Amino acid sequence: MSPDAPVPQPTPVPPGTPPAAPLRGSTARGRAAPRDEGVHHSLQITAAYAWRLIVVAVAVYLVFAVLAKLTLVAVAVFVGLVITALLRPLVDLLSPRMPRGLAVASALLLTILALGGVFTFVADSVAGQSGKLTAQFSNGLTEIEQSLTGAPFHIRAVDLTQVGQQIRDWVTQNGGALAGRALGGAGVALEVLTGLALAVFCSVFFLSSGHRIWTWLLGQTGGAGSRVDGAARAGWATFAGYTRGIVIIAATNAVLVLVSLLILRVPLAFPLAVLTFFAAFIPLIGSPIALFVATLVALAARGPLIALLVLALIVVIGQIEGHLLHPLVMSRAVNLHPLAVALTVACGTVVAGVIGAVVAVPLVAVAWTVWSTLRAQQSEDDGRARTAREGLEPDPTAAI
Repeated sequence: MSPDAPVPQPTPVPPGTPPAAPLRGSTARGRAAPRDEGVHHSLQITAAYAWRLIVVAVAVYLVFAVLAKLTLVAVAVFVGLVITALLRPLVDLLSPRMPRGLAVASALLLTILALGGVFTFVADSVAGQSGKLTAQFSNGLTEIEQSLTGAPFHIRAVDLTQVGQQIRDWVTQNGGALAGRALGGAGVALEVLTGLALAVFCSVFFLSSGHRIWTWLLGQTGGAGSRVDGAARAGWATFAGYTRGIVIIAATNAVLVLVSLLILRVPLAFPLAVLTFFAAFIPLIGSPIALFVATLVALAARGPLIALLVLALIVVIGQIEGHLLHPLVMSRAVNLHPLAVALTVACGTVVAGVIGAVVAVPLVAVAWTVWSTLRAQQSEDDGRARTAREGLEPDPTAAI
């Protein structure tokens, strides 16, 4: 370059332009930044998600480990929430006419009297029909034995006698173990009564001062209170809708079973209907188990033909519950696919037995509702923020 050649001048930068970003792979001092060229970018992202998922899994495991140690308290709080969801409409109906505390006490007292009357009637029915039912069972078992010795089974009477003798010998040899289990059952009954008392105690405060309790909890969330409040209210609406819906379905099943057993003249129709009502709280499997017990009673007391009719009743009531009651009652409260419900019940049963089967579906439904509400709120917030940014940015076509 000759000395007379003009020196190129740098291009002037308009005011307000942000500084250019440094080139990838370099630093401000010109040295190359460390890069892991041997690891693919997708594997880096997968590893980043993996350790976060491990942390979440450990946290969930610790929560369930603590709940396993406090099963009685956790179940009592859950039952207290169920009682609250069921009695809240009645308390709200009585509150304008009397103080809130008196309305709660009146609702609980009416419920206890109603349940006490039902169980008293069931106990009187069982006690009044016990002698007659024992004779019917004996005659029914004799008829079953005779039918098994004939066509098409052709089981020898000697074999049936040996089976009966083996059962009696087993009961004699394991009498002590059976007595110990009976005493253990008494301990379980005491725990159930304790948990029920704690559940009623919790429901009293949930019904009388639940709003103040929730306001205090909401104050601990800081700036995210409005989002948490909206998601929690949606979750409570799902839980309350599920609880009231399952009560409606259980009552409908119990009425259908009661009418059918009375028509077929099966003994203990009302106690079996009550068993069906409480078994319906276990989704998918509760009602068939209760109706299977009714089938055994019908088999021993009324013979194979009536037992087959009761067995057909299981199929009919199952179809009514699955294709009519659940779509009509549960469609607004629980938005879960039947496959998700089945897998949830199975997982709950494996983890916590009967208790897990009862609480699994409402917990999953509430969690899904809360997650969906939070996600919808986040999408709305992002949309508002995007609209605000577009409103502040200048229109490039305005000067044309």
